[in-house]
Amino acid sequence: YPTWKRTLTRRARDAQMKRFCKAQAIQRRLEEIEVTFRELEQQGIKLEKLLREEGGTAADQKTQWMNQLLYLVQKKNSLMSEESDLMIAVQELKLEEQQWQLDQKLRYYMNKEESLKTPEDCVAEKEILAELLEVVNKRNVLIHIQEEKRLSEL
Repeated sequence: YPTWKRTLTRRARDAQMKRFCKAQAIQRRLEEIEVTFRELEQQGIKLEKLLREEGGTAADQKTQWMNQLLYLVQKKNSLMSEESDLMIAVQELKLEEQQWQLDQKLRYYMNKEESLKTPEDCVAEKEILAELLEVVNKRNVLIHIQEEKRLSEL
């Protein structure tokens, strides 16, 4: 192997490892969010019970419970937004991996000498290129969704 091929192989391996590590970090964060959701749900249930059961409670206490309940709802909405962002990131990682695999297949066919290509090779090359374009378009849609979400939050 020439040096440039070894370099490309090493870079591809490094990029794949980065995607894997990022996917693991996302999975851990999604699990943490799930646990936090359950905790917030339990706290919300307790506050709702307190609000419904305590008929003779002072208005100040009820106001405090309502404020706590609203805070829990706000926190839950924030976590849902983060979860949505993470799910988009997961989709993006999957598409990135798929793009890398298709790119490798396409390189195989493109590096093949034109005179040695069979008609099946030409068809496969065109199909892979079409798939690659589809994946790139899907990634573009995800980026557009993220940008719209970011702008709407501003």
